[in-house]
Amino acid sequence: MLNLNTDITKINRVGVTTAKRLERLGIKTVYDLLLYFPYRYEDYRATTPIVNLKSGQSANIVGQIELIQNKRSPRQRLNITEALVSDDTEQIKVVWFNQPFIARNLRVGDMVSLAGKIDGQYGSEVMRSPVYEKLVDKNVHTQGLVPVYSLTANLTHKQIRFLIKQVVDLADKINDWLPPIIIKKHKFLTLGQAIKKIHFPADYPEIDAARRRLSFNELFLIQLQSQLIRRELLLSRAQAIKFYEQETKTFVDQLPFVLTKTQKQAAWEILQDLTKPNPMARLLEGDVGSGKTIVAILAMLNVTLNDKQAVLMVPTEILARQHYHSISKLLKDFKIKTALLTRSQRLINTSQQATKKIILDEIKTGQAQIIIGTHALLQEDIIFNNLALAIIDEQHRFGVEQRKIIKDKSGDKATVPHLLSMTATPIPRSLALALYGDLDLSVITELPQGRKHIITSVVPEPKRDQAYKFIREQIKAGRQIFVICPLIDVSDKLGVKSVKKEFKKLDQHIFPDLPIGMLHGKLKSKEKEAIMQDFLTNKIKILVSTSVIEVGVDVPNAAIMMIEGAERFGLAQLHQFRGRVGRSEHQSYCFLFTDSDKEKSLKRLQALVDCNDGFALAKMDLKFRGPGQVFGTAQKGFPELKIATLFDYELMKLAQTEASLLVNKDPSLQTWPQIQGKINKLTKLAHPE
Repeated sequence: MLNLNTDITKINRVGVTTAKRLERLGIKTVYDLLLYFPYRYEDYRATTPIVNLKSGQSANIVGQIELIQNKRSPRQRLNITEALVSDDTEQIKVVWFNQPFIARNLRVGDMVSLAGKIDGQYGSEVMRSPVYEKLVDKNVHTQGLVPVYSLTANLTHKQIRFLIKQVVDLADKINDWLPPIIIKKHKFLTLGQAIKKIHFPADYPEIDAARRRLSFNELFLIQLQSQLIRRELLLSRAQAIKFYEQETKTFVDQLPFVLTKTQKQAAWEILQDLTKPNPMARLLEGDVGSGKTIVAILAMLNVTLNDKQAVLMVPTEILARQHYHSISKLLKDFKIKTALLTRSQRLINTSQQATKKIILDEIKTGQAQIIIGTHALLQEDIIFNNLALAIIDEQHRFGVEQRKIIKDKSGDKATVPHLLSMTATPIPRSLALALYGDLDLSVITELPQGRKHIITSVVPEPKRDQAYKFIREQIKAGRQIFVICPLIDVSDKLGVKSVKKEFKKLDQHIFPDLPIGMLHGKLKSKEKEAIMQDFLTNKIKILVSTSVIEVGVDVPNAAIMMIEGAERFGLAQLHQFRGRVGRSEHQSYCFLFTDSDKEKSLKRLQALVDCNDGFALAKMDLKFRGPGQVFGTAQKGFPELKIATLFDYELMKLAQTEASLLVNKDPSLQTWPQIQGKINKLTKLAHPE
């Protein structure tokens, strides 16, 4: 007798080889098999009379085999199975390639159901390589809405359907852990019904109902996890930071630019949060170059005016140093002591070199008020004196464990520091709700005044020389150039442009008379620093780099972003690269070099040409590539979604509401041990960064 825990090898027609293939899909038991959902359906609900078949259409036909035989194709060395199938209206030729066993499975006189595509050949229609089955009461592979699954090598849709059909009734044995009150209130299918209907639906409304229930399950658990983190924060205490209105106004008035409306709005939301005795948990998002850093500085200024400390953690050492210098410069009138601590850099008060011990002592005694470094600061043996605010750039999944580390280092065991996460990857609101439901959201939607539209072009191989000529003219006019490549070293297998090869080509053949630099992750920190400094001071005219410059690097004089193998990057990442130029009054350009002729790749690149809105591009990127790739969620601890879509804002909102009600009623989840178990499992899988 099969049950949910039965090993997959115990199911009819699963041997050792098939079991290994199924394991590659994460299927080891009957339970895993039932939760392996189809991603689309072939619609064979209507059987088409043979006389009505048209070339190019996918169709289901039912007929009798009049003739079936195998023959060899001498030219292509193929084994071809040919059949003649007829119904009451007409007959059609059917062919299969390299499947001689079909002639043994099907005999003359058999009634068959066939599903597949019709090809026009020499004026007559042929059905090529259709799925076939002998006609029974209910055909699984060729009639109705036929499920289509993601496969691995040497597994077929037919095999998966055959296996699931054997065990699908065991779906009713799966414990339905969703509280009955939620199922009843929202008219959800039971879990068993939803699983059965997602695999073998009668119509599209059944698919919709099954998807709705199964998607809600996933979103509900994510929202529940977020609500529990949020509740823990609300029960924690933070240091209330008084808002220094006059000093803040003085600082803003002396800035060499005017804050945008949404910068002011975001800053006000953050400053208001800081005045509360509960720890802030906020995500500040804004497009590339929208001015998030200045908003963060306003928060840090107020923290230091309260005689407390603030820490800013960023993804790269280059960016940490850049922030250190710009923050020190902007706050110099306030006599705030700023420290930079990374693996290779130790600076205090602008350019004063210091030992690691000196900086750690200054942090511990509270003399260093703003501390800037990479995310590795969490691993350092730092003890803060009175840490009130932690700002994390481009690392939003900051879970309970990471908050605990910061609390332990904060110097005040009774309170938790306020937390501000920042991202330049614009996330649609529905996504932000799903990904970061424990965070409040502030969004900067405008770019600073005076920014010119960046002209973006796709450059096919024949127009490369023309682009080089334009680049030379720009350098003559005083501008600088970024060149981005997907790889550091040459890779024959991938045929992708590498930094080292591109640097050599530009340096020796294209621009031998110009100073060119090369930057990538394998260089030592001091080398990276020196190269970046030479680029910032215009000693290097062209910088060839990997995606190490993707986040935050600010070189106002750079006017051209040239991206090799542009089709290799996602839209969100390309938009990040593009945002490294266009930061001054000069007209800037982004050249997308590609030798791809694939329609999908070119369509994606054209989207970047046509659109400068990071939010719109993020949505497009999600459709092209999916959330895991776009937001790096596999690395950032976001659980993989099997069936839910991050575009379903209504269902997400519903999941958030129900999760909130449940947590408020039963914060420990003692009434629902099964849900508690699932949340614990989710947290273990997540490893939030």
